Amino acid sequence: MSNDDKPDGYSEALAALRLVIVTGSSGSGKTQALKCLEDIGFFCVDNLPPALFQKFIELCAERGGEVKNIGLGIDIRERGFFSDFSSNLERLRSHGYQIELLFLEAQNEILVRRFSESRRPHPLLPQQPVMEGILLERERLQTLRQQADRIVDTSEFSIHDLKQWIGRQYQERSQTEKMKVTLQTFGYKHGVPYNVDMVFDVRFLRNPYFVPSLQALTGEEKEVQTYVLETVEAQSFLQHLQGLFSFLLPLFEREQRSYLTIAIGCTGGRHRSVVMAIQLGEMLEKLGYKALLRHREIVSTSTETEKV
Repeated sequence: MSNDDKPDGYSEALAALRLVIVTGSSGSGKTQALKCLEDIGFFCVDNLPPALFQKFIELCAERGGEVKNIGLGIDIRERGFFSDFSSNLERLRSHGYQIELLFLEAQNEILVRRFSESRRPHPLLPQQPVMEGILLERERLQTLRQQADRIVDTSEFSIHDLKQWIGRQYQERSQTEKMKVTLQTFGYKHGVPYNVDMVFDVRFLRNPYFVPSLQALTGEEKEVQTYVLETVEAQSFLQHLQGLFSFLLPLFEREQRSYLTIAIGCTGGRHRSVVMAIQLGEMLEKLGYKALLRHREIVSTSTETEKV
């Protein structure tokens, strides 16, 4: 059937289709990610043969705009299948389709734990120790990983965390809805959080931890805020941040970003980072953005125990 025989609006629907292909390591959360995409309105199919990609997209376009977002789960273990996938992916991209290849992975010890908790063998080497399957799969997926548009480490993700991340990245917003900004504080001695968009280090500010009367308090207390903010360095830093985000946030919105995550870290994650995040949140509110504060080292970010 030629394009002239297609339903009205076919060409426009084809051009507007958005395709997200989810792949990566076994145990990294690919199946859950696909379910999360489905929950926010994506039409999802798992393990569609790559040779059918083009036909599937055309069938979706024939529905006259009813399907706008497509999610495909791809589980690549065989070398021949990988070659077929790569050639079909390049063909689609050469036609100008909106395609994003999302690659999920996790640290080896995390994957071993997840397989142990589920009592499943590794699908690549079911008769061998799980670690051997993980290492072999990581080797086979290396070329695919290099082709990915976005690589996400899910080592610290629960199912709840993954769902939130998928929603932030892929849920469409109306033209009048402002981008939502999450401000996450953390302590460098506990590790830098995964999958944030920007990180600011505020360890150059003077530290309330060394003041006996302030040590047990947090940056949410007025006494700590006064101690941190009364310095020239703190006020100058906030002025620079205001100029920076007045410039950056409209540009992120122009790229259709619905969510932005900014991490602010100090040594322990309880004093300076918290003070600066609160100030930045108030600043963003004045700029017209909804800011959500999360203090990782003060309150646990999630009570969810089920893992991806």
